[in-house]
Amino acid sequence: MLRTGDEYRDSIRDGREVWIDGERVEDVTTHPAFKPIVDIRARIYDMGHEEETRDIVSFGDPAGERFSITSKLPISKEDWRAKRRAVDTVLDDIGGVVTRVGDETVGEMWSLYDGQDVLDEIDPSFSEHIRAHVQRAAALDPFHVSGNTDPKGERSKRPQEQDPDVLLHVVGETDRGIVVRGAKFETAAAYANQAFVKPTIGDWGHEELSDYAVGFVVEMGAPGMKHICRSGFAGRKPVDDYPLANRFDEVDTMIVFDDVEIPWENVFFYRHTRAASFIRATLHRYSMFAFVQRHLRYADLLVGTAYANAVQTGVRMHQGVREKLAELVCYREGINAHLTAAVEHAEPSPAGLAMPNQALLYTGRVFACSELPAMIHVARDLCGGQICVTPDAAAFRNPETAPWLEKYYRIGNVPAEDRRRLLAFARDLMNSDYAGHRLTFQLFAQSPPFAHLLAVYNNYDFSGPLDLVRRSAGMSADSTAEGEPAAVAGEPA
Repeated sequence: MLRTGDEYRDSIRDGREVWIDGERVEDVTTHPAFKPIVDIRARIYDMGHEEETRDIVSFGDPAGERFSITSKLPISKEDWRAKRRAVDTVLDDIGGVVTRVGDETVGEMWSLYDGQDVLDEIDPSFSEHIRAHVQRAAALDPFHVSGNTDPKGERSKRPQEQDPDVLLHVVGETDRGIVVRGAKFETAAAYANQAFVKPTIGDWGHEELSDYAVGFVVEMGAPGMKHICRSGFAGRKPVDDYPLANRFDEVDTMIVFDDVEIPWENVFFYRHTRAASFIRATLHRYSMFAFVQRHLRYADLLVGTAYANAVQTGVRMHQGVREKLAELVCYREGINAHLTAAVEHAEPSPAGLAMPNQALLYTGRVFACSELPAMIHVARDLCGGQICVTPDAAAFRNPETAPWLEKYYRIGNVPAEDRRRLLAFARDLMNSDYAGHRLTFQLFAQSPPFAHLLAVYNNYDFSGPLDLVRRSAGMSADSTAEGEPAAVAGEPA
């Protein structure tokens, strides 16, 4: 059944070991660094129970139970349209962009669901485990995140040639399961319920079987799990001056696995390098749809902010302003086109799911990520230098300074306070510490840019263009025979 927000909050009060700013956190639901984002995740759960939104973010089965739209296995194009509507409704409700709230990461398990034949090579029980967990995620809608990125260590050396714990690996077995040691970086781990943990570096030490080739689901409050978080943005500066940083900071965590026991039923593959390579190559097959959809919403914020400033300052009639606004619109609609087309041209996956068209979705991710820095700069240019020099909200309220700010920030019928609010929002969207963090996150959250292009190469069917040129140029088929391609690693991170 659908959870409520309070049930979610209770589920993460499990005694988990969380540190931030050098201090142990007693309760992540009330700590000022975590409370805003926890409240947003709780709000998403509550939306499934409210009359106005329940039929958009959830669905009912014949027995009368309700389940989350975003966790439902996608078996049709309409499932993807429904997921897109649900995410848009959530983002409309909260008034900002959040990425790691479960829908963007549960799809990674669907990718492994497509690889059941690979899992069966080593142990058929592993494919049973992934089927069970996919169904559990759909039924119970836990807050699910993804554990991918390792500390990595010295990349020129194999993990066995340095501290072996630099990459997460299995250090033992018990009757109940495996014991793992190492570390992972993950956004939202400290306030999530579980994570799908898997390798991202394919150096198995030239071994066919490797203790580093392991994938599993782990509960975030499991014994031996330690969450060491980066310093947060929320609560450090006034909300009126930093409206985004104080509400939407998704705190990142280094999760230390200090000999954590993983029950066998939660293990998806172990000492299976082909399964590890498969999940690395297909990890974002589904999850990148929700990731790119967040870029679309971020583009909406850029367009809206820049256009609002043009309206307030009366510069819409200038040709140069219109051209720059059009650049932002082209960026926005380019992302929209890729998402829409990926669904309309969806294809069946190996497990019978509706898989968004991979070439369109991967190229859409490249477009959204690679153009984002330039589009932020265009929007920054359209907003002008006032976003970096405007005094804080307190100065607009101080009796001694308020009259001067009212005089110089009022523009016609636009009150000084509305002008200040727009400039503060623009600063937090594009110029603040939070804005810089957000840009880096959007560029690297699924994998680095070079891996995005590699994924396009690996998922594009070159046979059509190749055959077109062969026939147009009058070449023989033998002259363009490709042969067996060299193995490619997939999407390292």
